[in-house]
Amino acid sequence: MTQRLFRKAALLSGVAGLLMACQPAVDEAQSEAVSVTAGAAELASPVSVAERQPRDEIIYFVMPDRFENADASNDLGGLEGDRLDHGYDPTDTGFYHGGDIAGLTARLDYIQGLGATAIWLTPIFQNRAVQGEGEWASSAYHGYWITDFLRPDAHLGEREEFRAFVEAAHARGMRVYMDIITNHTADVIAYRECHDPSSELYINPEGQCPYRRRADYPFTTVGGPDGEPINEGFLGDDPVHLTAENFANLTRPDFAYTPYIPEGVDGERNPPWLNDMTLYHNRGESFWFGESELYGDFAGLDDLNTEHPTVVRGMIDIYKSWITDFRIDGYRIDTAKHVRPEFWAEFTPEIMAHARAEGIEHFHVFGEVYEYDPGQLARYITQARLPAFLDFAFQGTAQGFVTGAEPGMRFQELFNIDHVYPGGEATAAILPTFLGNHDMGRMSMFIRNAEPDISDADLLDRLILAHGLMMFSRGVPTIYYGDEQGFISDGNDRAAREDMFPSVVESYNDNDLVGTDATTADNNFDTSHPLYQAIAQMAAIRQDNQVIRRGRLLTRYAGNEESVLVISRIDEASGDEVVIAFNAEDEARQLNVEVDGRNTSWEALWGECAGQSAAVGTVALDIPARGFVVCRAQR
Repeated sequence: MTQRLFRKAALLSGVAGLLMACQPAVDEAQSEAVSVTAGAAELASPVSVAERQPRDEIIYFVMPDRFENADASNDLGGLEGDRLDHGYDPTDTGFYHGGDIAGLTARLDYIQGLGATAIWLTPIFQNRAVQGEGEWASSAYHGYWITDFLRPDAHLGEREEFRAFVEAAHARGMRVYMDIITNHTADVIAYRECHDPSSELYINPEGQCPYRRRADYPFTTVGGPDGEPINEGFLGDDPVHLTAENFANLTRPDFAYTPYIPEGVDGERNPPWLNDMTLYHNRGESFWFGESELYGDFAGLDDLNTEHPTVVRGMIDIYKSWITDFRIDGYRIDTAKHVRPEFWAEFTPEIMAHARAEGIEHFHVFGEVYEYDPGQLARYITQARLPAFLDFAFQGTAQGFVTGAEPGMRFQELFNIDHVYPGGEATAAILPTFLGNHDMGRMSMFIRNAEPDISDADLLDRLILAHGLMMFSRGVPTIYYGDEQGFISDGNDRAAREDMFPSVVESYNDNDLVGTDATTADNNFDTSHPLYQAIAQMAAIRQDNQVIRRGRLLTRYAGNEESVLVISRIDEASGDEVVIAFNAEDEARQLNVEVDGRNTSWEALWGECAGQSAAVGTVALDIPARGFVVCRAQR
């Protein structure tokens, strides 16, 4: 590690109490958004945990099945048979490994010691244990194949275990964000045309069931515009027709394909309304673009008709109940991109209002929109009225910067676009930022792929730099579990979902982890790991300096060719300022950068900083190769 660290690592059990007062939460279309620049000086008094704003959090994102196994009795989920029945096979990347909710509770010290103030966990709802056949068979260890939306998956625990987890987190001042799904359920429905060779309708698709467009297969005929008339009186699902009266005429689901439940498939879903096949789109597989992005089955999963008022009302009621029953603190919404904005415009305000009615004023909602273009991302706030979304644009920019492929000016361009959001910088401040995740893979892999011969020391430096970018710029830092232990990932999806407890997966255990001699065959809850230590130190700096969490972001320098970036986090009213300089180049850089003229004396929070400015309005920075410095003005 090339950086000289100026803060001692600390277990942050009291970190929540250090957080300062915050402005009203930004919600719906950010109509009540307040200025980021409004008075960090007003935040001087400690407040209760419930009054924190989303921008004050540091999120730890975890997949319970791969984290800690505290109760081996639930490994099979109460099911009999072999792995294709119960889904448990700890040697296979695509099956349950045994982690559970009790394991999360048992490791809260570890998570909080890293500096996290909130935990986002992948869906815990009851899933169909196994889907697919032959080499395509796998289990629902990830939680995205739901059959019962009202109880936890038996592989993970019971309702009371989840209640104990939430209460234990709250007792520490930590928040809990649930990962939720409205777009689809487990793959229960099949189509005669694609899945039943004995049917006269069978078309032998030789692969996925092709998507059938609404214009070619309208809701009002069977098999095309010239087919048998059905669903008399149904006027379609344009926004003007999204009424209960119109959808009462949608009584047959066989307009595009003929849906059925195959023999031997347990098709029972809960709540019971989910068993009505007219509440699904039934149009075949998504092509991932155009109309099919909203109406197609998501890799075979049954795509709900989220235009239908029954589905809208049902999903609102489901997710209100989890707020009431467990007093959770927020929702991350899966596959938000694949649901029409009219759904979110109704769902989100009701959920937020219900949370407030339950006394959870800080409740936060952010959607998953797998999209790197910030202009495209913005419409999910303006049109769909989501309060926030996962900031894939930040991830893509950080990846390019840290690998040295993109100059610092890409960040300047990203920050400039913040002003197009409703609420502008205040909205950008509550977007969860991240470096990698369970779908795309880990930042360590991206760096190693860009530079295959990189040394372990240099890779460690670049990972610390990446976390510094996330921790000290705008947004809500979101740490993917295992990154703090140097997990590397072999790819995306299941190749990036390693076990924290001792693994028996060969493809995980042969990885050379960063910053350690350990492998995933070991217990990886090492609080002395250099990445764990570095992240904990960054978290302490962020929490100790409210201007980093709440101050306005100003770009002071952005290289147009070099991967060098300098920003200030500043309270413009008081002049409180922290300057952060990042350098992804292999050579150190010396720069003079502009600062607020009221600030002439500097202290180092990370790295080495000049004690005094040579002239008013400027400060000299010495930025190490593959590193960064954090300098605070002394007033």
